[in-house]
Amino acid sequence: MGYIRKSMKRALAGNSYPGRGIVIGKSSDGRKAMFAYFIMGRSENSRNRVFVENGDEVTIYPFDESKVEDPSLIIYSPVKQVGSDIIVTNGDQTDTIEEFLQKGKCFRCALNTRTFEPDAPNYTPRISGILHLKKGGFTYEMSILKSADGKGVKCNRFTFDYEPVNGTGHFIHTYEKDGNPLPTFEGEPERVAIPNDVNAFAEEIWQNLDANNKIALYVRAVNLRTWQSESVLINKYQK
Repeated sequence: MGYIRKSMKRALAGNSYPGRGIVIGKSSDGRKAMFAYFIMGRSENSRNRVFVENGDEVTIYPFDESKVEDPSLIIYSPVKQVGSDIIVTNGDQTDTIEEFLQKGKCFRCALNTRTFEPDAPNYTPRISGILHLKKGGFTYEMSILKSADGKGVKCNRFTFDYEPVNGTGHFIHTYEKDGNPLPTFEGEPERVAIPNDVNAFAEEIWQNLDANNKIALYVRAVNLRTWQSESVLINKYQK
């Protein structure tokens, strides 16, 4: 098959509900580490959310607090930084990974203590990523925890380790497509193209997410020489 990379436009095409998604990779000029996280929603509870950036951390809050039904699965911090490691996940496993890193333990060890979300019958996978920054470069890992039996009893845990390639990233999301129950993401993270410009990358993702179901997007680029970062945050609903 050769070395094939999809554009994010192509990766999202025709899929009305990939759910929540993480993309991590390296800019095409090789100068920046880049990552993105988006959320979507079908129910009023899951659509009632906005991203808020505070320094290196991003937290999800309800747009209208009076409409919150179950805060446990919709309110969390998808992005945190511990030293030179940046964590991005689709749930409160961000906090678990943070705690393990602070104790000198690893990403994989942290996720071995967690399972998929308890939202039967979907058993939504927990997807996670981590960027290990070092001056002039970085490596990254991605993970998915998903139901092994469709009954919410057993969990399969998959971790992927990457050495970055210029202009290339990997994209993992919670669901293959819309459905009832929602079908879990299958296989390895998809190989996708990463541009140089963080604004162009954010625009490509946002414009190709389903207009009815997209809720919020966060994208960050980190200069590998200076560690200076630039970010783009888009919320469908504005306070």
